[in-house]
Amino acid sequence: MSDISLLMMGVLTTAPISALNLPAQPVIESNNLVEQSAQENLSQVVPPAEITPPEFVQPNITTSSAIKNKYENILKKSRGKIQFISSPNLSELKDTQLVTEVAQNQENTEEFSLSPQPPDSDNQMSQVNSVSQLEDVQPSDWAFGALQSLVERYGCIAGYPDETYLGNRTISRYEFAAGLNACLEKINEAMPAAGYAYANNKINNEDLILLQRLQGEFKPELQQLQQRVEAVENRTSELQGNQFSTTTRLFGQAVFSVQGTNSPDVDLFPRDGVPERQGKTNLTFTSSAQLTLATSFTGRDLLLTGLSAGNLGSAASLVSTNMGRLGFESNTDNNLVISDLSYRFLASDNLGIVLGTVGVNPINTFRGISPLEGSSDGAISLLGQRNPILGIGNGTGGIGFDWQISDRISLQGVYSAEIPSFPGNINQGGLFGGRFTAGAQLSLAPTNNIDIGVHYLYSHSPDGLLGNGIGDSQLISPFADATAFDTQAIGTTVAWRVNPNLQLGGWGGFTSSKPFNISGSVETTNWMVFAAFPNLLRPGNLGGVLVGQPPKITSSTLPEGFNFPNFSDGGTAGGRSDTSIHVELFYRAQLSDNIALTPGLFVIFNPDHNAANDALVVGALRATFRF
Repeated sequence: MSDISLLMMGVLTTAPISALNLPAQPVIESNNLVEQSAQENLSQVVPPAEITPPEFVQPNITTSSAIKNKYENILKKSRGKIQFISSPNLSELKDTQLVTEVAQNQENTEEFSLSPQPPDSDNQMSQVNSVSQLEDVQPSDWAFGALQSLVERYGCIAGYPDETYLGNRTISRYEFAAGLNACLEKINEAMPAAGYAYANNKINNEDLILLQRLQGEFKPELQQLQQRVEAVENRTSELQGNQFSTTTRLFGQAVFSVQGTNSPDVDLFPRDGVPERQGKTNLTFTSSAQLTLATSFTGRDLLLTGLSAGNLGSAASLVSTNMGRLGFESNTDNNLVISDLSYRFLASDNLGIVLGTVGVNPINTFRGISPLEGSSDGAISLLGQRNPILGIGNGTGGIGFDWQISDRISLQGVYSAEIPSFPGNINQGGLFGGRFTAGAQLSLAPTNNIDIGVHYLYSHSPDGLLGNGIGDSQLISPFADATAFDTQAIGTTVAWRVNPNLQLGGWGGFTSSKPFNISGSVETTNWMVFAAFPNLLRPGNLGGVLVGQPPKITSSTLPEGFNFPNFSDGGTAGGRSDTSIHVELFYRAQLSDNIALTPGLFVIFNPDHNAANDALVVGALRATFRF
């Protein structure tokens, strides 16, 4: 596998860009590009130092390597398979123009116009000392005597490694010329100065005259064969000296979608269990687009420059919960923004580094485990994309690494800041101020059919918001003064490929957050189980079923007035008394290599972890175009 394949490349996904004005802060994700549509590749052990989520595919920047291999194969065949024995002493020609023309004309034809090759035809031929060594040559064959004479008198017949001769295969004049020349060289080697004897058999004048005539008749073919060999050698040397040049490729994606929700009754201030308002949204038709330039300077690096624009905003404020967010939201008011600006390179054969001001966070640095991940071709909900703890900190820029420890174990790490470019208040931004996250993931493949990711993240929040944008991401009462929190999160994600058409898996996550200026702590949990159905009804399609719980505050022991679960009733200590359940169905129909259509539906029971709320139903029809 080439080094460039360790670095990844993207097929675009749309991600949330702007924040919402809701109780829970949405993610300002900067998903990278290019998601893997063939999840069966997860069955292979992940290649070394691949610094990316599964959304990246390797670039096709191997043209020079392919040409090199082509000519090396031609050279191998010209020296091995098409000769009876090697003949290195052919005369040299100086007509370089002819050499070039022959090589160029050969590129678009079968190597040296050979007929279909036998099994193991790329293996070198071996010298035969007796015709009995050739399993497919029998005494009853019409050419048995000729072969026996050539082997025993001159020693100039070679067979394949499987001890066959394949005498019925058609050969070209070049092959015949090479074999003839090999025999002539053997005869010349066998002529001692004292006389012409070889293996106690006399070489008579008639044989010599015939051989000289054949040598003269096939002299042009032998010369052209040598020219082709020299041309291939020159071309191979040139390719070795110029294997790579700076290459930039453009990838694009456009997403059109229709989405809407029902109109549930909402208990906005959970005190008496009586809904105070009704959630209402319009049926909307929206779009987003993303362009990515992927540039490699050495073949072992990748500079990603992503531009995106969209007008799909969240409906969270209209239904008073962020649990109905879509995974492909992207609201920039149709203004063009930079969605990725990161540089990835190999520090060694098994260690990759990524750094950038945009597009560097746990989501884009840790290896993806779930086959349903992918905002443009995976699950339609934000919760269905991945373990929510991976979104903690809302990071955009920083540095990360991917270390391939062994064939089945790898370690990824990342440090990411939410606003790394902010030069003002240290509590609001900068590389080490404001909201930031440091974390690691241990990726395991204990068998060829199981992938496991173990996650750990440490995050600092200046305002009591986790920044994961889904479920209980707000840690303190909206009526309390903002205070900073430090959060530690652990979780795991598992995917099991039962067979090529069925994958099962799930994830779970736990967070513990401690405030700076007050006592107590806040703990949350989340979980999800899923079933994926690759190639459902047609190769390339994907079906998915997901059931899980969005992040939920299970314990809050902050001082009275600061706790979020009971914020409308004095902010007393305690966790959520009810539990939200997320149920999702979607089906991606791959209409062509470039177009996919995904209808999907998900239902949130007890939205906002409040049994007084009506179930929230979200439906969407997503069309993805890639180029």
